[in-house]
Amino acid sequence: MTNIKHLRLRDIGFRPGAYEPGPLNAITDVMGVAVGHATVVEADCIRTGATAILPHDGNLFQDKVPAGFAVLNGFGKFAGSTQVEELGELETPVVLTNTLATGRAIEAVNRWTLAQPGNEKVVSLNAVVGETNDSRLNDIRAGRPTIDEIGAALAAAKTRAVEEGAVGAGTGTVAFGLKGGIGTSSRLVKAAGEVFTLGVLVQSNYGGRLTVCGRAYEAPAAHDRDGSIVIVIATDAPLSSRNLKRLAERAFGGLARTGAALSNGSGDYALAFSTAAAVRRTKARRAAIADYPDLPNDLISPLFEAAIEATEEAILNSLTMARTTHGFNAANGKPSTVEAISLERLRALSEH
Repeated sequence: MTNIKHLRLRDIGFRPGAYEPGPLNAITDVMGVAVGHATVVEADCIRTGATAILPHDGNLFQDKVPAGFAVLNGFGKFAGSTQVEELGELETPVVLTNTLATGRAIEAVNRWTLAQPGNEKVVSLNAVVGETNDSRLNDIRAGRPTIDEIGAALAAAKTRAVEEGAVGAGTGTVAFGLKGGIGTSSRLVKAAGEVFTLGVLVQSNYGGRLTVCGRAYEAPAAHDRDGSIVIVIATDAPLSSRNLKRLAERAFGGLARTGAALSNGSGDYALAFSTAAAVRRTKARRAAIADYPDLPNDLISPLFEAAIEATEEAILNSLTMARTTHGFNAANGKPSTVEAISLERLRALSEH
């Protein structure tokens, strides 16, 4: 990998959208949300990893959070999605990794959750794992990351600035024929007389014709059309699982703004959850009839707009914070290099 200076989109001169970002402009601006990476780089052929997102620092299995899930094109895997869809709640961390590591990630989440104090008698849980295929830069058949390496991402989760680019689950990903990766962004939204925070984290690994805040960026001629993206949205707004599903669906508006091809071979997934303590599905609330606050339909549109904006910016941050990566193409068995986006060309775009 080549060491170059990385800049986030706003540092280059772009100001996407109308809503202001939070202090970190990251999903961790939503209080309590933690993110951890395990970046696995070895020899000339291993370029992969895992990224973990924790909605709060308590026992997630005992204190579940409401959640909603959406699919635009389902060419991929999102483990645990059917139970999220059915019950409208999240009971484990969310882990992102590569396609062939999905099973190992499930086992890592299982081990982590079963080891939490208070879960000694748990015999069933719903591990939530999203994936994209990093085989253009990684020997995906080599069995990395391992269960323990994915567990390291869970153990590393912190409520602070999020490392972006070619790290964690984004170590070997490619977007628009350029180096993709992990990106994040946030927005502050006023609704019902209060200010709420919404944050997004993405694992970008898809194709199309790249558009940066409405301006075309000419990517390599061999730009990809197929590929996948996983989008995770967190908010402290008190939303029902039904409106969290609607919120997740709006993330695809931000995906479309970047010029995504939305092709037959794309896997486009979004998961949204609320961290609001008042809507948390605690053990006591799940044992009786419970009242939950709910931001009503008539007041939710600003959050929809914020999800579109933050998704677009998170994707673009995943590109601007990535670096040129040398790896191994598992499909043809040959060395592979994917160039990072040109910050100089982006600066020129921002000035027009």
